Amino acid sequence: MTLVHTPSKATDSIGIAMIIAGVVMLAMLTLYLVGFDQGAVSRGGMYMHELMHDGRHLLGLPCH
Repeated sequence: MTLVHTPSKATDSIGIAMIIAGVVMLAMLTLYLVGFDQGAVSRGGMYMHELMHDGRHLLGLPCH
């Protein structure tokens, strides 16, 4: 007799919830970097601001 472990539905929904939480956190970080960062993240000054500058204007977010 072979026993096969099948994950329960609760385990599946916890895994899905963790994936969704990770995607939401990544989206929030991306929104912050593109839309609101004014050089606070970059140690070299305005590197991140200049890197995200065109994306900021493309989304219609003010930066000047």
